[in-house]
Amino acid sequence: MDAALSFPLLVALIGVALAFDFLNGLHDAANSIATIVSTRVLKPRYAVFWAAFFNFIAFLFFGLHVAETIGRGIVSADIVTPAVIFAALVGAIAWNLITWGLGIPSSSSHALIGGLVGAGLAKTGFSAIVWSGLLKTIAAIVLSPLTGFVLALLLVLAVTWAFVRATPFAVDRTFRIGQFVSASLYSLGHGGNDAQKTMGIIAVLLYSQGVYGGEFHVPLWVVLSCQAAMALGTLMGGWRIVHTMGSRITRLNPMQGFCAETGGALTLFGATWLGVPVSTTHTITGAIVGVGSARRASAVRWGVASDIVVAWVITIPAAAAIAAATYWMTRFFAGGAA
Repeated sequence: MDAALSFPLLVALIGVALAFDFLNGLHDAANSIATIVSTRVLKPRYAVFWAAFFNFIAFLFFGLHVAETIGRGIVSADIVTPAVIFAALVGAIAWNLITWGLGIPSSSSHALIGGLVGAGLAKTGFSAIVWSGLLKTIAAIVLSPLTGFVLALLLVLAVTWAFVRATPFAVDRTFRIGQFVSASLYSLGHGGNDAQKTMGIIAVLLYSQGVYGGEFHVPLWVVLSCQAAMALGTLMGGWRIVHTMGSRITRLNPMQGFCAETGGALTLFGATWLGVPVSTTHTITGAIVGVGSARRASAVRWGVASDIVVAWVITIPAAAAIAAATYWMTRFFAGGAA
C-alpha cells in the first residue's frame, strides 16, 4: 500500500474508519443505555433511539480536542501512512469483534489506541510514539473508572441524605424522570468523546495524503460522518453487553441508575474538554460499581468486575499485536512499499 493513495482507495479506507465508528457505537451502546434499560425506565428499542439521538448531536457541545489527541498525540503524524491507518483499524475492529462476540465490555477507545501504537511500532519503532499523549491516555485507564466510582458513590450518599424523609414511591418516580436527563447526559459524553477518535484517524489520514494543503484539521463533513456512524451503531444495540453492564455487575434501581449515569457523564465531560481519550466502558463500569458499593460491598459481583478489568488490561497490547501483524502483512503483499 503506497503512501499516496488513489481517490477510490482513500474513500475505501475512510469507509473502514467509519465501519470502526459504527462498531464502536454497536459495541458501546451498552454504556449509554444499560442502566436505563436495567431499571426498566425505558424499553430497549426506545432506549437505543434516545441514546443515538444524543450521540449524534454531541458535536454541538464539545470542541475537537480528543480528535487532535488521537490524530497527533499517540503516534507522530509525520510517520502515518495509509498502511499504518489500515493496520490500526484492523487491530481495533478485530479486538472489538472478539470481545463483542464474548459479551465482554472492553474499550473500543483503547483498542483503537492499541492499534495505532502497534502499527506505529511496526513501522518505525519506539520513535513513532508520542509518549506524553500515550502516557496521559494510559493514566486515564485508571483515573476514569476511579473518578466515575467516586462521583457516583458521592451522588448516592448525597441523594440518600436529601431524600431521607421521602417515600419509596416518591423517590422511584423522581428518579425515573431523572434518568431521562442522566442518560441523555451520558450519551452526549459518549458521542462527544468516542466519535472524536475516528475523526482524528480520518483527519490524520487526510493529512498524510496532503489533502487540504497538508494542514492538520478536522473538516465538518468528517465530524458529521463520524457522529452519524456512531449513532447508527448505537441504534443497532449491543444486547449481550447491555446484560453484563446492566445487571451482572450489580442490580440497580432508578436512583442508583441516575447516580451512575450522572457520575459517568461528569467524568466524560471533563475528559473531553481536556482532550483526553477515555473509555466510556471503563467510566460507566466504575460508576456502576460505585453505586453498588454504596449499598454494600457484597452487592457488587466482584468476579464479573474482575473479568472486565482483565479485558481492560489486555486490550491495548492485544489490539497492538493484531495491528503490528497486519502492518507487516501489508508490507509483504505491497512489496515493502507500505
